[in-house]
Amino acid sequence: MYSKEESLHLKKEFWVQFSIAYPKKWLLYDTKIRDVAFKFYIDNKKAQVQLDIEMKDEEKRKIYFEKIESLKTILMDDFIPDVILERNFYLENGKIISRIWVEKLNVSISNKNTWQEVFDFFNDTMTPFEHFFYEYQDYIKNLEQNV
Repeated sequence: MYSKEESLHLKKEFWVQFSIAYPKKWLLYDTKIRDVAFKFYIDNKKAQVQLDIEMKDEEKRKIYFEKIESLKTILMDDFIPDVILERNFYLENGKIISRIWVEKLNVSISNKNTWQEVFDFFNDTMTPFEHFFYEYQDYIKNLEQNV
């Protein structure tokens, strides 16, 4: 078990090493849609690449999710075959968001031996995920265009 300070140092080292391994500007929060963001996530059991839709307005969140859901076949066939879509994803704090994600199990931020595997997973998953978003962003952003 790590102390809080050791854990923070380990997390910082992980993200620095990732940025060295893949020195690229990721889309992340720059989707041009408020409360829609790509995220990297890692803990002691898994790593994930996520697209979170976190609008307070449930109707808008539903519309954005349904737009992406309507592209699910394309997303899975052409970009990310093992993507998971969940309209109502409950965060630990009780907040409900919509999440589209891909997961890699049996890796850990605490195990430096799995870091390169995670770095590759992040890159190999986020890159096509971003390409998907760029290709369909006009449709996704346009709330006037129905699903």
